[in-house]
Amino acid sequence: MLIVRREFLALSGIPVLVPSLSVAALAQSPLAPKLTQILRKDLEGQGEIVQETVVNIAEFAAGSASPWHMHPSAQELLHVIEGNLVVEVEGQGAALMKAGEAAVIPADRAHLVRNDSTGIGAKALVVYSRAAKDKPLVVPVTR
Repeated sequence: MLIVRREFLALSGIPVLVPSLSVAALAQSPLAPKLTQILRKDLEGQGEIVQETVVNIAEFAAGSASPWHMHPSAQELLHVIEGNLVVEVEGQGAALMKAGEAAVIPADRAHLVRNDSTGIGAKALVVYSRAAKDKPLVVPVTR
């Protein structure tokens, strides 16, 4: 997994929206992260290689985790805002990410994100760049 350290991520130009995001597969567990979608917009002038970008804030309570899942035709950028998160990508192992660090998770790759802390929550900015809006954004993976 590629981890990039960023001390500052300029996001001040992103408008804040609060539409509902249906990710029932991820919301089934009481320990699943809380997702707040802040942007979902079709891209223009990209030759439709990337059709849409979806931006979420994921809040992980202590001990919480997303289930194993993948994003069909969607690359994921994860930027840790607060706390620490462990990102595990199939075939690449696990990596501890601290506040200020970012990682790119390739499309169609099974992965999970978890907060191994026993007392401190974590928060991350999650950006998906989708090449195919007709596919689901999140697909659970059985392991």
